[in-house]
Amino acid sequence: MKILNQYLIAASFLVLLSACGGGGKSRIEQIKEQSKVEPSDPYENWKQFHGVGPVKAFTLPTEVDQQLVAKGQEIFESKCTACHKVDKKFIGPSPKDILSRRNPAWVMNMILDPGKMVQEDAIAKKLLMEYNGSPMANQNLSEEEARSVLEYFRTL
Repeated sequence: MKILNQYLIAASFLVLLSACGGGGKSRIEQIKEQSKVEPSDPYENWKQFHGVGPVKAFTLPTEVDQQLVAKGQEIFESKCTACHKVDKKFIGPSPKDILSRRNPAWVMNMILDPGKMVQEDAIAKKLLMEYNGSPMANQNLSEEEARSVLEYFRTL
């Protein structure tokens, strides 16, 4: 009986031990697992991805609006340059030539609600992994401000 109790105690301890700790997965490993739900590479068809947010579709006008560019540059320089450099990869990607890699609506949605984008958009999830799990900070910009930043990006 005494030996049986010792076996039961040892077995209980092993069960408890295996249930603790959450598997020891890092934040990056957890994000990788979450991003595995997308069966195809979203980078291949980036033009069809509008992102998740208030902007469902957006077509850029032919001419660049210089007033929006000036406002967008001011916003970018005051709120974004801690993580984004115009001409090189930094904590976040460079916005230079972004519109050759992303849909304008996607860019605006990423600016407007990066948290929701990272949770629900395949491209944003993949970018998060490429940038070591460093999420983009939500700067709480209005759609008009996001539009100005997008216009600035057109001039880079």
